[in-house]
Amino acid sequence: MDPKAVKSDLVLILDFGSQYTHLITRRIRALSVFSLCISGTSPLSSITSLNPKVVILSGGPHSVHSNDSPSFADGFVDWAQSNGVFVLGICYGLQLLVQRLGGEVRVGEKQEYGRMDIAVEKNCGIFGGKKVGDKQVVWMSHGDEAARLPDGFEVVARSQQGAVAAVEDRDRKFYGLQYHPEVTHSPEGMETLRYFLFDVCGVNAGWKMEDVMDEEIEVINNTVAPDDHVICALSGGVDSTVAATLVHKAIGDRLHCVFVDNGLLRYKERERVMETFERDLHLPVTCVDASEQFLSKLKGVVDPEMKRKIIGKEFICIFDAFAHELEQKLGKKPAFLVQGTLYPDVIESCPPPGSGRTHSHTIKSHHNVGGLPKDMKLKLIEPLKLLFKDEVRQLGRILKVPEPFLKRHPFPGPGLAVRVLGDVTEGNALDIVRQVDEIFIQSIKDAGIYDSIWQAFAVFLPVKSVGVQGDQRTHSYVVTLRAVTSQDGMTADW
Repeated sequence: MDPKAVKSDLVLILDFGSQYTHLITRRIRALSVFSLCISGTSPLSSITSLNPKVVILSGGPHSVHSNDSPSFADGFVDWAQSNGVFVLGICYGLQLLVQRLGGEVRVGEKQEYGRMDIAVEKNCGIFGGKKVGDKQVVWMSHGDEAARLPDGFEVVARSQQGAVAAVEDRDRKFYGLQYHPEVTHSPEGMETLRYFLFDVCGVNAGWKMEDVMDEEIEVINNTVAPDDHVICALSGGVDSTVAATLVHKAIGDRLHCVFVDNGLLRYKERERVMETFERDLHLPVTCVDASEQFLSKLKGVVDPEMKRKIIGKEFICIFDAFAHELEQKLGKKPAFLVQGTLYPDVIESCPPPGSGRTHSHTIKSHHNVGGLPKDMKLKLIEPLKLLFKDEVRQLGRILKVPEPFLKRHPFPGPGLAVRVLGDVTEGNALDIVRQVDEIFIQSIKDAGIYDSIWQAFAVFLPVKSVGVQGDQRTHSYVVTLRAVTSQDGMTADW
């Protein structure tokens, strides 16, 4: 998806490391406005090439007084001013704006964390829809505060402790909020963002998932030559399935999918997903049963990271063999590989500035098809890489992927290998966790709460406990049941 081709004004987030940055992106997209997040220290050319109407400077854990505190590129302020771009600083972003424009930021006498009342002092600009004296509860998280504002700025709201809560320079289109409007702990925050974008900035809300689909199909057709072939590894999950369905809609049976049964799937998973692929989606899928190959390599392995790497390596071997067989059949090498990379994966792989990391922590060492043989030389097609999980589900509905499939809970790439603690080949651990998981999920569905849970699953523990079943005392293995809620797969609650 080319951001420049989107039928909506772009709101660009410059990320300075806040744990809430992705929420700003999500909240703005929920208003049918396209939003992207890039590093706060990106060169000016990266910002200007995207031609945003609004730039939001995110919060972050830093102090503007630190020598290594991140900042936007030199020339950013002049570019925004000369091009009429609206700028909103949130928390650290406000302090950065104040400091870089000649104001003063200092350590607050009363540092503010958590819920706090603020009162409107001027009903203009960002609070143009409010009355002077109106109060609202917001979520604060700052130690520093704006002590002296740059020329042209005025205070439009203060906290109950007297600290600056909101500022603006309407002539230069610069605005700042010391609190986080994007979190649910700021109940009126969403309305503030809506008012700012539509009433203050005049943003055009024209971003629709139908447009995303049409544009992605056009991009795929422009990328894949008429005689090129494309391969895709289907995991049975929502992401790879929607990605494959989208590519299939664009190029038809020049797409070749493979589904690998690694012996670590859920109860009757293979039969269920193959039925969906063939009957409902009409995808060209080859099913490879490699259960023995995977399980023999996992025998005796207990470390979860080692399990992931073994599974990833075996998968690559099978994928390589599939690609070579396809080459023999077609008389030419496949040119492209489809991956269901999502925007959170992109965000996870781009650490925030000032974190001291050149890459993210090892969250998903198995994610997608890394480490493919060099002689495959496959070019990537990642049609979902700017979408969040819930947006992928929206796209799936448009593509007529069956609703029960779209609502399936996420399942890890290494499968039950990471849901069996210890050696997966020992005893009947896999059978136990499969059956428990099936009973657990079916019970949740029977109770009518499956769709309100983001992910539920069972875990097999390699410990035994005593109990009573019927009239008999038992000494058997323990399983745990886990269920969490989430909106976008970025943050979760029990």
